[in-house]
Order: sequence, then C-alpha cells, then structure tokens
Amino acid sequence: MTEPDDPAGWRGVATEDDDELTASASSFLRGRSRRLLGDLLRPHRRALWLLLATITVQNLAWLAGPLLVGIGIDHAVPALLAEPADPWPLVWVTAAMVGAAAADAVLRYVFLVGSGRVGQAVLLALRRRVFSHVQRLPLAFHERYTSGKTISRLTSDVEALAELLDEGLDGLLTALFSVLTIGVVLLVLDLPLGLVALLGFPLLYLVGRWFQRHSTVAYRRTRQTIAALIVQFTETMGGIRAVQGFRREPRNDELHARLNEDNRRANHRAFWLIAVFVPAVTMIGNLVTVAVLGYGALRVMDGDLAVGVLVSFLLYLRRFFDPLQDIAMFYSSYQSAAAALEKLSGVLEERPGVAEPADPTPLPHPVAGEVVFDGVRFGYGSATVLPQLDLTVPAGQTVALVGATGAGKSTLARLAARFYDPLAGQVRLDGVPLDRLADADLRRAVVMVTQESFLFSGSIADNITFGKPDATRAEVEQAARAIGADRFIRALPDGYDTDVRKRGGRLSAGQRQLVSFARAFLADPAVLVLDEATSSLDVPSEVLVQRALQTLLADRTALIIAHRLSTVEIADRVLVMEAGRVVEDGSPAELVAGTGRFADLHRAWADSLV
Repeated sequence: MTEPDDPAGWRGVATEDDDELTASASSFLRGRSRRLLGDLLRPHRRALWLLLATITVQNLAWLAGPLLVGIGIDHAVPALLAEPADPWPLVWVTAAMVGAAAADAVLRYVFLVGSGRVGQAVLLALRRRVFSHVQRLPLAFHERYTSGKTISRLTSDVEALAELLDEGLDGLLTALFSVLTIGVVLLVLDLPLGLVALLGFPLLYLVGRWFQRHSTVAYRRTRQTIAALIVQFTETMGGIRAVQGFRREPRNDELHARLNEDNRRANHRAFWLIAVFVPAVTMIGNLVTVAVLGYGALRVMDGDLAVGVLVSFLLYLRRFFDPLQDIAMFYSSYQSAAAALEKLSGVLEERPGVAEPADPTPLPHPVAGEVVFDGVRFGYGSATVLPQLDLTVPAGQTVALVGATGAGKSTLARLAARFYDPLAGQVRLDGVPLDRLADADLRRAVVMVTQESFLFSGSIADNITFGKPDATRAEVEQAARAIGADRFIRALPDGYDTDVRKRGGRLSAGQRQLVSFARAFLADPAVLVLDEATSSLDVPSEVLVQRALQTLLADRTALIIAHRLSTVEIADRVLVMEAGRVVEDGSPAELVAGTGRFADLHRAWADSLV
C-alpha cells in the first residue's frame, strides 16, 4: 500500500497493517516471512542438523518405553513365573528401560541447550538487523511510520519470536517425531488396531484446519492491537507536556481504554480458539482409545492378541494424542510469532530512498564546500514543492533561506543534506553529485543541525563527541570554548561529565543549542545546514547563540533556515523563497535597501521593536 504523501516517489510495503488481506496478499506476507526466517537460520545450518539428529535419537529412546513394557509383560514375566524361573529377561528389559531413560534425559538436555543457543543467536541477529535497517531508512519512512510502531517491532514482535524459539520449538519437534513415529509403530505393532486408531484422523484433520484458518486471522489481529496500544502510549508519554497543558488526560484515557479493549477482545478470541481446539483433540483421542481398548479386549479374549501388545498399543496411543495438544499449543505460539514475523519482514523490506552507491565517487581533498542545485525538481507525492531550482552556493558562503511556511526552505536544506534525492536534476558538492558519494564521505562533509537540538542521554562530553567519536577530551573542551559553552558546562555539578538526562532535559534550550553547535564545530564539516537556531530562545540565550553562530559559520559553507531577521543579518547572502522558487537573491544590506519582500519583512520587524 502506498501513502499519498510519500515524498519523492518513495513507497512503503505496509500491507501487513491492513485488517483484511486478500489471499494473494496473505500468501505474499507468508512468503516474505519465510524468506526472512531462512536468512536468519542459514548461518546455523550445521547446528540445526546436529540438533535434528539429537532430537531424533532422543525420541527413539523416549519411544522405547511402551515397547519394553509390552515385552516385559509377554516375555519377562512368564519367564519369571516358569519352572525353573528365569530372571534374566526381566533384568535385560529393566536395564534397557533405564538406559533408554538416561539417553532420553541426556539427549534432551543437549537439545535444549543447543536450541536455546541457536534461538538466542537468531534473536540477536534479528534485533541488530531491524535496528540497523530502521536507522538507515529515509525520513519519509520515519515521518509515516511512528516511533511507537518501531518500538512494537523491536519489543513485542521480537518477544513473540523469542517465546516460540525458547518454548515452542522443542515441543513441536518432539510432537512431530512422536506422531509420525508412533503412527508407523502402531501399524507395525498390530495392523487391525492401527486401522481402528486411524479412524480418528479425518476428525483431527477437520478440527486442525478449522483452528488453522481462524487462528491465523486471530493472531494477526493481536499483533495489530498491541502495536496500536504501544503507539498510543509512546505518543502520550512523548507529548506529556501538551497532554497536561491542554488537559487531554480524559480523552487519552478513553482512547487507551478503547485500544485496550480491542487488544483484550483480540486475545480473548485467540484463547477461545485454543479452548475449543485442545478439548476437541482430547475428546477425539479418548474416543479412539475407547474404541481400541474395546476391540483389543475382544481379540485378547479370543486369543488373537497378546496382553502385552495391547498394553504397549494403548501406551503408544496415549503418547500419540498427547503431543497433538502440544502441537496445538505450539501452533498458538507459531501463529503469534508468524504474525510478528510478517511485521518485522515488512520493515526489513522497506528500501532506503537514498541508497548508497555501489561504486561511489571520492570527494576532492580538501573539500571546498561549493553546493550546486542544477535543475532540481522535488515533491511530496503529487504535490510539487520545488518545480525547478537552479542555485549555486560558492564555497565558504553563508546563505540565509527566508520565506513563508511551505515555501520550500526545509526541502532545499534536506536535499542539500541528502535526506532525499531530487526527482529530476542534481545536487552537487564540489562538482560530485550527492548520490554518487559514499555515505561516510557525505556525512563528514555535510552536517545538519536541527532546531530541536536533540541531545542523547549521557554526559555532555558524550553528546559533543557525537560529531567526532574518536575526539579527545582536550578537543571536546576546545570545541566548547570556541562556541562559548565551556563556561556554563564547567558550572554544572560534574562539568563535562554531567548527565544531560532524557532529551537534554537538564539543560535550557539555549544550552542545548550551544552543545549541538559544539558538536557540529568538532565535526568540522565543509557544509553546515542549520534549521533556525534561535526561533525558540529568549533574548539572552539568543545573544549567546548568535555569537556561537558566528564562530561556527566561519570558513565554511552554510545554509540557514531563518525565521528571525537577527539571524539573517550574519549571512553573506539572502534567498527569499516563494512556492519553491527563489524570488529575491542578494546581500542583507542590498535587499533591505530595496522594495521587495525582504525589505517589507525587515520593516515589519523594525516596527515591532519600537
């Protein structure tokens, strides 16, 4: 399915979020999930074959018990009662049962440890793959796919797979081996009784098909409802200030209650299906057991069947039907995991809209920083934002982008940082198209500082070194001094080691901006793209940030999205944008002296200060 506002023709494959799926779509999702599972298991093929051999031998040891009981009844006991008594058959049967039990225990231990190791390796690889992949997906994906859904993929969906691998895999393999092997043993042990036992298979097949058909839908629904709950919780907690500020708690409580009820109903439906299926299998097993016991007893009375054979048959029959319930429980876990795998495979099949080139072109050294927009056209879905942009920003020039909301300023800046690729034309850095650059080269040369000045949990030093991970403490402090942040940092309780807390909540807006500038200064890019740096600051903070800006912008190319004219004044050049086109281009002094849009903006700003 395609979102109508996907930028630059970017397309997602979010079909798995639909409530109802066509047969072809459902088949596609299952195929995609199988491919992902195959990719995850492929590195462990040798271990899986060894585990298969282990569980095979373990099940053979487990299945020897009923046969040995029958041999003991028909041969060992009569030998013991004969004259003279012969205890050796009973000794050998007992020794064989002890040996089979020991082999069963040891091999089961080996299987559980080995399968657990493989399962955790698979989960580790899956978590890493999803996290790494999501980081590299374009902004279009993150603007459409909420953080709550991403959290759901990495938590509840992965946990569903973990439950399957940790608890269900052992039960499934044991059950499958038991059913197949015991089915053969029953027919070999006594064909007439085996045929009677097979009378229950048509009923088992019908019940199993009914459960499979309905549980697939039910468990897909449970994954959707828990994801919706996580999304709502994440958005509520992320916007808790707005929630409390606008007294939205009652409305959020209602929404959470409704989503919670949807989740409860979805899980209730899944549990109800199990509650019907398991007793149905048990009832069929009991009916078959009664039929076998009745028919077998008549044959024993006629002398056509040994008592030991009937006892062995009944013991095997119980072991035949009990695993079917295990299969049912496994199928419950499997359906939940399969629905989760559909979601995860959907995320992993999202393709980066700005893929790294297979054969990148190196940048010239040193990087000068000239940025050229050559016939660039770009839009979001059907809406064109930049119809055709031709612009050259010489190396070392600071350009302020001014215009009304929706004029195309942010789009131009994002194209310069290659968060998107243009639909037509090229964006070039020092003559090299951005889509021909290796991602590492591009990110070293072009850095974007956003308005929110996002800081990560950890120390101030850690946040500054985000721009240069291998920087020394001396380099970090030098960057902070250059920007003017060193003084307030040293006044904090632990100086550069002070924990900024979640989203930098320990610092003021101006302090967060200064730390983000120190980070950019340390990265030392050739091109700096700044989303308005002072739009949310008070006057004292704005003065500090403006001073830091002058240091930060020195000797590098800069594109600044400007909302305050105090920021524009430090620029070498101003571009006034309207409907994706540059309608005015000149120095601040030239445009102020003119009669155009920028002059009107400047006069309105000056009047507001009177």
